[in-house]
This record gives sequence, C-alpha cells and structure tokens, in this order.
Amino acid sequence: MQAELQHDAQTYGEYYAAVDLGSNSFHMVIVHVVNGSVQIIGKIKQKVRLAAGLDDDLALDDVSMERGWQCLQVFSERLQDIPPSNIKIVATATLRLATNAHIFIRKAEEILNHKLEVISGEEEARQIYLGVAYTSANQGNSLVIDIGGASTEIIIGNDMQPIHLKSLDMGCVTFMERYFTGGKITEGNFENAKQAAHSLIANVSNAFLCFDWENCLGASGTPQAITEILVAQGISDAIRLDYLYHLEKQCIECGSIKTLDIDGLEDNRKAIFPSGLAILISLFEALNIKHMNISGGALREGLIYGMLDNVTENDRRQQTLNQAKQRYHIDKNHANSVRHVALGLCHQLCAQQNICHLDTETILGAAAQLHEIGLHIEYKRHHEHGEYILSHIDLPGFTRLQRSAIRDLVAQHRLTINTQIFEKYHEDYRPMLKGLLRILRIAVVLCLRRQNKHIPEVSLSCDDSKWTLTFPEGWLKSHPLINAELANECWLQHKAGCELVCK
Repeated sequence: MQAELQHDAQTYGEYYAAVDLGSNSFHMVIVHVVNGSVQIIGKIKQKVRLAAGLDDDLALDDVSMERGWQCLQVFSERLQDIPPSNIKIVATATLRLATNAHIFIRKAEEILNHKLEVISGEEEARQIYLGVAYTSANQGNSLVIDIGGASTEIIIGNDMQPIHLKSLDMGCVTFMERYFTGGKITEGNFENAKQAAHSLIANVSNAFLCFDWENCLGASGTPQAITEILVAQGISDAIRLDYLYHLEKQCIECGSIKTLDIDGLEDNRKAIFPSGLAILISLFEALNIKHMNISGGALREGLIYGMLDNVTENDRRQQTLNQAKQRYHIDKNHANSVRHVALGLCHQLCAQQNICHLDTETILGAAAQLHEIGLHIEYKRHHEHGEYILSHIDLPGFTRLQRSAIRDLVAQHRLTINTQIFEKYHEDYRPMLKGLLRILRIAVVLCLRRQNKHIPEVSLSCDDSKWTLTFPEGWLKSHPLINAELANECWLQHKAGCELVCK
C-alpha cells in the first residue's frame, strides 16, 4: 500500500503552498511537483498595505487588520485543497513590529486553519536568498536586495549558501507614510527619504563592501516595477543608477501620487513607487552597485523550495533546459553538439576580444540548446516560432535580461540578420551579443549533418569585425554541402556589416 502511494505521488505529483503576509502585499503561490519538476499553477496577490495601519505607538488599527483578514478569507478556500504538511505561512516586518500583532494573528490562524509563523528579519533574508538562488542561478558571489513594505533585506551569498545578511527597518510603505505625506512628491521629500535610508544603510554597508560580488539581483517589489518600466519603454537592460535618477526626476515633475504618470508603471504600484525608488537609489549609492537584474523569485519561492528535499541539489538552469528540450521534442544530441562547437568558438573569441563577461557562456550555451525549439511548430520559420515560444515561457534559473538575450539569439540564428535586434540593449552588452550571434550561426552550419564525426576542429581569428575560420587542410573541399552553406553565411554576415572568411 505504501509503495502504491509513493508511486502515485511520483506519477501525479504533489501540491504545495506558500503564503507570505508582507507589509505591503499578501501573497500566495501554489505549485505542483511532478518527477522533480516544480510548476507554478497559481498565484494570488492582494495589496493590503498592513504597514500603513501602524500608528505612532506601533499598534495596528482596526481598518488595516480587517483588510488583512478579508484577504485571508480568499486564501483560505484555496488552501483547503493542499495537504497541511505542504503548507507554509509566514508573516514579516509589520507583524514583527506591531504591539497588538497577537490580535491579528489569532484571527488569521482561525481563518486559515493553519499555524502562522512570524519570522525574524534574518530568517526572512535567508528565505529570500534561497528563493532567489533557486530561481536565478548565478556564478560567484551574489548581492540580493528585497525592498518590502516595512523592511529591506540585503544578503550576500554564493550559490545556495547565504554568507552575510541584514534586515533594515525601512520599507516602501513606511517611508511613503513618513516622507511622502499627502501623496506629495517633491525634491525635498526625496532628499529626506534618501538621507534616512543612507543613515540606516551606513550602519551595515562596510560589511557588504568587504565582499566582492559578480551579480546584484533585486527581488520583487520596486526592482520589478522598474524592470516593467524598462520593458514598456523598449529597453533591454539591467537596472542602472542613471535610470533611477531619471525616474526620480520624472516623479518630481509629476508632483503627486495622483498625477504620477510613467510609461510602464502600473496603477497599483504608484502609491509606493517614489518611496521604494528613494530606498533603491540610496542602496545603489551606498553599496556602489553598478547594475541590478531582477530575480525570478523571493520569499515565497524560498518557502516552497525549503519544503522540497529532492530538488535542492539540482542545477536549476540545466533542469530548465532539459525540461524545455523534452517538452518541445528538441533533438538533444544535436543541441549538445551545437553547444559544444559554439562554446569552443566562444572561448577563442573571448581570448582575443574584450567583450565577454559572466553571462557570456550562460546565454550562448542556452541559446545553442534551444535554437531548434521552434521546430515543434514547423520548419520554414522555426527561428521565428522559437522567438515566440521563448517570449512566453518561463525559464527558471535565468534572469529577465538573460532570457531576452537567449530569445533574440534564437530568433536570429538563421537566414537574414536583423542588424537592429540588439539596439535595445545597453551599449555594454551589444558587442558581446553580436559576437555570440555570429558564433551561434556558424556552429549551426558546422553541425548541419547532425553527426559528430563530420564536425571539424576550427580555428577562429578575430580582427575587429573581420573573422577568419581556418579548417583542416582539404576539409572544405571534401564537404561541399557545408562549404556552400558557409559561403552563404559569409554573404549574410557581410550584408549585416561583418566580414567572415573561411579557408
């Protein structure tokens, strides 16, 4: 009987739920786990702004508590379908601070029919880091920042291990109430908010500045809102300080929350956007952050994965790629061959030109493995179908910017090259992406016969945009099909303003 139950669980999967009672919003995420694959099947988010109900004595008013309880009534129905052992419910900064938190918690537990845990700032930071690490895998040390409604968590970690973490008592809701009273947005209000944030960050900044980190990731909230603004404005880039200064200027020009109008900023984010922006600017300045990518997860995802023992050792990116290859019936052997050839050429490129960075092999390797994802639909325009698919599926383990780059490489891996495709990226990324596109296209041609025994050892020499591929003596003559395809590729790259010579 026990064996049958285990077989059923493996075949049909299990359901898990995580609930995060934040200071600004209450969140619930439902996942279905089948054979190690974690699929999000439901998300509910409601703006409760619990922190706005704290008075000067840190007591929650009745109105804010009622908003929270009404939200939990909605959550409770969905939780009835989840095994109690697969549910995790936590509360964060506001219920840590509130002197009458016990009143809210008692009724909340009655509504949810489940125990609610108020976690410390340090535990919140740890769970946030785990959620980010599981969904946005990175090499080397990572700096993770989460701006919540009443607290901000800052964490340094490596792979799945948080190394140093802090939780600061500043958040977009509490700073909105304190520094943007009446919804007024002025230069003075921004300066007061930034000074207050700087004074809190100063107490911990030295400890974080001692670490070298290769990546900075923002978890949900304000970074997510800014990323949505960049996307709406056609900018494929990480978050940078000059963008933040420009957004601050736009906010001040609008004058108030009611008249705040920024392309890409959703209405439900407007009230707390200036305060969150002020905190984020202060973090960039105090911690010398050059650029920040948005992560794929945060606290809720950390809670979910914390309940799953069988996925903690998996490579999140490779698991994602393997699942995509299986789902879209991609020829795995061919995909791996294209990846091998592409990375070999990439190593030669990076040794000759200073255009590569930490994302280079990650982006190219994924694009090589997924370049035929559009064949699932049909052959003639499969690069365009691939672009469409990669625009609409999630790729856990990859940041938004990495996903965009992978999509655009796949879209351009054959036929005519659109020279404008990378203009929407920051100038720091363009040379790398153009180089990776040329490499991917060459690798696809070299693997044309789909058998490793026909793939030659090729030497790549790079002189600015002029590339020379040197083949073993007599190889091109003995492989007329690939020779002809390479000649066509040389012509297509020439039309795109690049020179490719094969000899």
